[in-house]
Amino acid sequence: MAIQKPVQTEQDPASILTRTLAASSASLKYEALPSDIVELARQCLLDWLAVTIAGAREPAVTILIAEVTEQGANPQASLIGHATKLSMQQAALVNGTASHALDYDDVNWSLEGHPSAAIVPGLLALAEARGASGSEFITAFTAGYESTCRIGRLVSPSHYKHGFHATATVGALGAAAACARLLGLDAETTATALGIAGTQAAGLKSMFGTMCKPLHAGKAAQNGLLAASLAARGFESRRDVLECAQGFAATQSRDFNTDAALGDSVAGYYLRENLFKYHAACYLTHSTIECCHRLRDRFGITPETVRKVILRVDETLDGVCNIPEPKSGNEAKFSLRLMAAFALAGVDTSSIGSYSVSNCTDQALITLRDKVRVEFASGWPATKTEVSIEIGDSSKVEDSHDSGIPAVNLATQRNQLEAKFHSLVDPILGIEKSAKLMSCTNNLQQLPDLSELLKACQASS
Repeated sequence: MAIQKPVQTEQDPASILTRTLAASSASLKYEALPSDIVELARQCLLDWLAVTIAGAREPAVTILIAEVTEQGANPQASLIGHATKLSMQQAALVNGTASHALDYDDVNWSLEGHPSAAIVPGLLALAEARGASGSEFITAFTAGYESTCRIGRLVSPSHYKHGFHATATVGALGAAAACARLLGLDAETTATALGIAGTQAAGLKSMFGTMCKPLHAGKAAQNGLLAASLAARGFESRRDVLECAQGFAATQSRDFNTDAALGDSVAGYYLRENLFKYHAACYLTHSTIECCHRLRDRFGITPETVRKVILRVDETLDGVCNIPEPKSGNEAKFSLRLMAAFALAGVDTSSIGSYSVSNCTDQALITLRDKVRVEFASGWPATKTEVSIEIGDSSKVEDSHDSGIPAVNLATQRNQLEAKFHSLVDPILGIEKSAKLMSCTNNLQQLPDLSELLKACQASS
């Protein structure tokens, strides 16, 4: 989506960046969206619903539900995967946490994080409470998605490298932009919402492998919704939060890439760069998994024949997914060595049940894991892996993969997402209700409101 830059101004673009991005988000129209963008928005929602329903009863989510229920709630918005409603902000918090609880949700490398988990929960709660149509949801989602990626590019790469979880921080700003668009806020009020979201932005990568990581997505959604709602009521904030002294970029990054933030995606829309997960682990382990799967199938590798495995990855992965000896299912998702062992041993990496304490402590898997060595390179794509495996007496086999390349064929991608959806949702909702939910999502732009879709999300307790 081309940014709508200010007309006939002598001001430095960096000095009005927040307002420029706010104006572009506020002016987006459904009629201007290409058909593939509408389809990608539907695919993002379908995938988000699948992972949220599957994550709705994870321990972190159960704890949050107990907490917010004790506080009481005005029943405004549906709790996905349950037959109850909470306040809009509570629903955004809980549903956002559920959508990231399995670490199975989509990613975008312009953000260096998970866009839908931050944007959809607050937007969906707001859309339900206001009776918004499916096309209005698609428009607001796209506005929030594009804003998120632009702000991510503004502060990359040092923001993420310094230890901030961009899903939590940048995601809150994108969620605010999406909710502001649904509320129909003008450019100046949207800039105010970005300021309110920016001052709330927080989230540490040091929490990866704990319940706090999915909480980051929930807080981003909740904070973005709160920011837009307060701005709509006249709450005041600075309207230059991205660029001002001691603002978002200045405090959370050593980079301030105005040209990157205002530049167009090579694909035209950042939404076209969205990446879906087909393994329920950190996305930066996916290339390792794919390589090991292929080598195992191609050469008939068994755990007993493996002598040594070398993974070559970018050095940035060391602080993200290199837990050497994971002890829990959450930690397993951030262990390159264990994911290589899973793939070589034939463990189903698409199954959420595979990420368990029992697999972390399985002696055969530990023996295989300990044959894996991780070597770091500089300047590689974070999504690229080269794998070398020594098998038998002297043989060596190698492969490489880059999981950061978006799909070109959206029909094929939809088929993959529908298979993932059925595997996650059918056992919880049943085949009939799952089919109804998928139908609503596939025809999202035709829905006058989201009540039918949200009713299909209810699981019997």
